[in-house]
Amino acid sequence: MSKIAFIFPGQGSQKVGMGAEFVANDEASKAFYDQADQALNIKLSTLMLEGPQEELTLTYHAQPALLTTGVMIASKLMEAGITPDYTAGHSLGEYGSFVIAGSLSFEEAVKIVHKRGLYMNEAVPAGQGAMAAILGMDEEPLKEVCAEITNNGDLVQLANLNCPGQIVISGTKAGVEKASQLAKEKGAKRAIPLDVSGPFHSELMKDAAIKLEKEIEQVEISQPNIPIISNVHAGILEDVESIKKEMVEQVYSPVQWERDVRKMLECGVTTFIECGPGKVLSGLVKKIDRSVKSYCVYDIATFEEVVKELKG
Repeated sequence: MSKIAFIFPGQGSQKVGMGAEFVANDEASKAFYDQADQALNIKLSTLMLEGPQEELTLTYHAQPALLTTGVMIASKLMEAGITPDYTAGHSLGEYGSFVIAGSLSFEEAVKIVHKRGLYMNEAVPAGQGAMAAILGMDEEPLKEVCAEITNNGDLVQLANLNCPGQIVISGTKAGVEKASQLAKEKGAKRAIPLDVSGPFHSELMKDAAIKLEKEIEQVEISQPNIPIISNVHAGILEDVESIKKEMVEQVYSPVQWERDVRKMLECGVTTFIECGPGKVLSGLVKKIDRSVKSYCVYDIATFEEVVKELKG
């Protein structure tokens, strides 16, 4: 029997107008945006619907914004009778999985990811860290490149293992620049600097993880009722303690997205539904395995299309 996975995008997918059609036409959808505003005591919904994009893109705004839109869309799919057998998210997106799996309340999740964004923003002063996407190079040789640069004094490491031929590196600005150059010299097709505010998923984020750990200890976390696939080790998060550990470690650990998708494929998933703006994850799924169905629900038209196809 075929199985469905809900997947949630991470930072970079945010855009002004995200979820606008749902909010304008459905009170239940609007309630998520209202609840996020109340939980944070800021007009997050105005940023999401009206911008400006620069404000929305700030780490501590983008994270709760993406969580809110993703959970709203996933909840609407579940109301329509489409329920996931597995769930996973890319970095910040993992919190959407925690909510949908019943491990974390939406209100608590919004508060935590807002603080997560603040702590990550504080961890490394702007301009001192960087990230870059390396195309056309395998994991092991790129790991050797990063180790060589790090051993010479400029920290850089693998951050997002997204799909075959696409790995993101993260670290100090100098480390990322030097590793990008060395990777190209050793056969990488391209090195693309990313427009991000910090060196996410690197050791430089450990201070943020320490602060976040203290917040997590104050939050009520429940046993998941839907299997969650871990960013850190690509296994299944089965209990409260493993979820708490995941929340802390994934701040500074590589996102094992390709392994996450392969794990879900092994578990029988044949349909992936990305809940949120953009098509980043659904596109990566197709690059990992072209035989599976991969959708992205970001407006009413795509929602109706998916419901019609899967429910008949």
